[in-house]
Amino acid sequence: MLRAGIVGLPNVGKSSLFNALTRAGAQAANYPFCTIEPNVGIVTVPDDRLGALAGISRTQTIIPTAFEFVDIAGLVRGASKGEGLGNQFLAHIREVDAIVHVVRCFEDDNVTHVDGSVDPVRDLQTIGLELALADLGTVEKVLDRHRKQAKSGQKESVALVEALEPVREALDAGRWARTVSLGDESRQTLRQLSLLTMKPVIYACNVAEEHLANAMDHPLVQRVAEVAREEGADLVPVSAAIEAELSQLDPAEAAEYLASLGVTGSGLDKLIQATYRTLDLITYFTAGEKEVRAWTIRRGTVAPGAAGVIHSDFERGFIRAEVIGYDDLVRAGSESAAKDAGVMRLEGKAYEVRDGDVMHFRFNV
Repeated sequence: MLRAGIVGLPNVGKSSLFNALTRAGAQAANYPFCTIEPNVGIVTVPDDRLGALAGISRTQTIIPTAFEFVDIAGLVRGASKGEGLGNQFLAHIREVDAIVHVVRCFEDDNVTHVDGSVDPVRDLQTIGLELALADLGTVEKVLDRHRKQAKSGQKESVALVEALEPVREALDAGRWARTVSLGDESRQTLRQLSLLTMKPVIYACNVAEEHLANAMDHPLVQRVAEVAREEGADLVPVSAAIEAELSQLDPAEAAEYLASLGVTGSGLDKLIQATYRTLDLITYFTAGEKEVRAWTIRRGTVAPGAAGVIHSDFERGFIRAEVIGYDDLVRAGSESAAKDAGVMRLEGKAYEVRDGDVMHFRFNV
C-alpha cells in the first residue's frame, strides 16, 4: 500500500488534518478501516465510478482502493541534528512515497506560531532545510565510503559518486535533491538511499473557514503557490477546522455544508486526488456479483503487473486479460452487452493498463 507522510511545524493544523482524514476513513462502508499505530491511518480513495459499476454488476459490496497516511511528529528546527524527535521523524519520513506538507496560511491570535508570526514561505524553508541537511549528512557519508573505490575503477562506486556529486552540491546550497537534473540510471542508483528530498511534495495550505471558497486569491496561499510553481509541485487549499466538522457528518449533510460555504468537494478528497496525480497513479477495477473493487497501480503498468496487485499467482501465471473501458461498460449497460457491442478486448502481456479499465484476468499456475 502506498503511503504519504504528513509533515509541518507545530500549530499549523497538521494533526487536525490527519485526525479528519482518519475519521473520514473510518466511516467508509465495506472497508476495514484501521489505525495501525496512533499516527498511522488507512483512508479510502473516493471514486464515483464504483457506484455505477456496482449497479451494473448488481452487487452490494463495494471495496474502494485505499491509501495510508502517516502523521509524522517531532519536526522542529534542528531535527536534522536530533532536536525534538528528530531521529524518529527522519526514520518515518524515509518510508513514505510522498510528502504532504501542511502550511499555515491563517491568522489567529489564539494559536501561537512557533516562530512568533505567520510566514508560510519561511515555514517551507525551515522544513526544507532540515530535510536537506539530513540528506547532506547521508550523502557525505556515502561519498566518503565510495570515493576511494571509485578511483580504483569499481563500477558501482563510480556510478554512485557520479550521481551523488551534483546532489551533494545542491543539498549544500539548501536545495532539494529532486531539483537536480539526473538521468534515469542515476536516479535508479540513488533510489537505494531513500533520500528525503527526492520525494515528491504536495503543499496543503491550511486556511481559515471564511477564506476557503476563494483560497487561491489569499495572499499567503499565493506565496506558497509561487513556490509550488517553481518546484513543479501540487497545491491544495484546505481548512483543517472545516474538515474536522465534515468528518462528523453523513455525506448528504457534508455536501449541504460545503455548498453553504460555496465550496465544491472536500479538501481531503482533493488532497487524495493530488497525491494520486503526484505519484502518477491510476485505478482499474474488477467487477462481478460478489464485489466491485478498485485497485491502484502506477501509470504505465502492464497487465501482468496489474494482475500481481491482486495476487502474485495472477502475475506469475498470466495468460491474458479481458478488458472493457469504464465508459464503454456504462454505455453498454452490462458485460454481456459490452461483448455484443465488440468493446470487450483480449489483451496480452504488453498491454499498458489504462485508468478506468474493468478487467478479468485469465491465468494458470
